[in-house]
Amino acid sequence: MPYVVSVPSGRGARLAGAGARWAALRRSRPDLEPAVALERRLIEAQIDLLDTLEQGGGPRLSLPARYLAAKLARLVPAFAGEPVPLPVQILGPALLDLCDILADGGAGDPARHVAAVLRDGSMDTKSLLSASFSRDRRAILSGATHRGLSPDLVWLAAELAVSPFAHALQQRIVAREADPALETALARWSSGYCPACGSWPALAERVTGRDVLRCSFCALAWTLPEGTCAYCGETGAMMAVPAGGSARHALQTCRHCGGYLKGTTVDSLSPFPLVAIADLETMTLDVIAMEQGFHRPDLREFAAVR
Repeated sequence: MPYVVSVPSGRGARLAGAGARWAALRRSRPDLEPAVALERRLIEAQIDLLDTLEQGGGPRLSLPARYLAAKLARLVPAFAGEPVPLPVQILGPALLDLCDILADGGAGDPARHVAAVLRDGSMDTKSLLSASFSRDRRAILSGATHRGLSPDLVWLAAELAVSPFAHALQQRIVAREADPALETALARWSSGYCPACGSWPALAERVTGRDVLRCSFCALAWTLPEGTCAYCGETGAMMAVPAGGSARHALQTCRHCGGYLKGTTVDSLSPFPLVAIADLETMTLDVIAMEQGFHRPDLREFAAVR
């Protein structure tokens, strides 16, 4: 049966685990040194941000467990359509810091331009963060284009800033599995998009012989029946073949919808935000998949549920 699992880890463990994986990646792929250097700064900033959120008691989730269970039973993600208040006083400064890191790491003036319009109020920080949490890519791309900003860069910066909050919030949901109705709803989740935020998985981590999907935004971990496509839901449509020059990596492709999912074998699931390292470690699989005509679909949109 599919299941959702919590992947707890403290700040020290996250930093130590990240350091070891970056060192290994540098040894195996010295050509990725610039990408590793940038990712290191971004992930360390996210770890610090998550620590700040957790030190403050973490985000509060006032939604009743049975209400969340009813949403999940309808295959509607827990956060979808919910007016969750964001700690803008914490996330706003972090967003500016992340823009600066992106600028120094190669994004240059476009990233500085994003920071500038946020600082002068031309783009509302709270609205941007809220749109990111809601996974409203259309609103972010429209707002960025209107202001002459790089849409993808605005999306990335906002996602980096909001994802620690989203992760902390989904951990509160998973921790409430003691409620029988919510536990059952999570166990019966049967879709390839995240039951917390609705994002697609970044990849699947194979541990103890089972593929565990890892959300690209909040890092939730959940499973689907073996061979089920995360995107179209077809059973037996997903085929996995070794790829990327590593026995640990495999590329899963769907013959029904043309989607693809990366897979990597691990000893244990990656804590947030180290899923991004696994994504970088397997980036060769993205190239192989796209060269063969496979793709990743756009984010799902969910109607208001209230």
